[in-house]
Amino acid sequence: MSKPGQHVLITLRKMIASGELPAGERLAEIPTAESLGVSRMPVRIAFRTLEQEGLLSKAGARGYVVRAVSPDEIAGAVEIRGVLEGLAARQAAERGLSPDIRAALEKCLDDGDALFAKGYVTEEDLEVYHDINLRFHQLLLEASGNPAIAVTLVRNENLPFASVSALAVNLSDLTREFRRFNFAHMQHHTVVDALVHGQGARAELIMREHANVTLRYREMLSAPHKDQVVILRK
Repeated sequence: MSKPGQHVLITLRKMIASGELPAGERLAEIPTAESLGVSRMPVRIAFRTLEQEGLLSKAGARGYVVRAVSPDEIAGAVEIRGVLEGLAARQAAERGLSPDIRAALEKCLDDGDALFAKGYVTEEDLEVYHDINLRFHQLLLEASGNPAIAVTLVRNENLPFASVSALAVNLSDLTREFRRFNFAHMQHHTVVDALVHGQGARAELIMREHANVTLRYREMLSAPHKDQVVILRK
């Protein structure tokens, strides 16, 4: 996606997450393009992407409407992700890690350790962690040797905020976000330990619990400072 396209996509995601574009709001290409100072093409692409993410619904031939996202819907989608990634972790532990995947997972751990070592995070740090986290989860799916899990996760990712590639961050409380994401990173350490030692049941339970870190989305999207919530996504 082009830089203008990425800018439009990120801007619209933030506006939806903050409530600036409330549920039920109708959107059309031309007025949206004019308000953002871009051509219609990046807006059209962004609309299609947001529809796939579950944040917009088609309304008529060219229009869209902001979709209502309920806390229960978010929780349900995240719970499904936890079940599927837990299964991937168990199968990876039972199958055994290849030297390449083990090295790549340990690289994710080392990079995360370096990021959190200073005891605080910036928005830029969390963008870096987003990529580390995404890589870690992709490696876990690869290690499972079960492509059906990845296929099923792709379907689940059409539900709002269900994808591991979507990371909600509250910029008004980065101290708390440091604790949240450092804890999630420590869970990565624990699951790798379980994988290395072939402890399938333990690995599965850790990954199912790991998904619960995401459930704070419900709180964040209804908090007084929800205008400071941004969605980091690749």
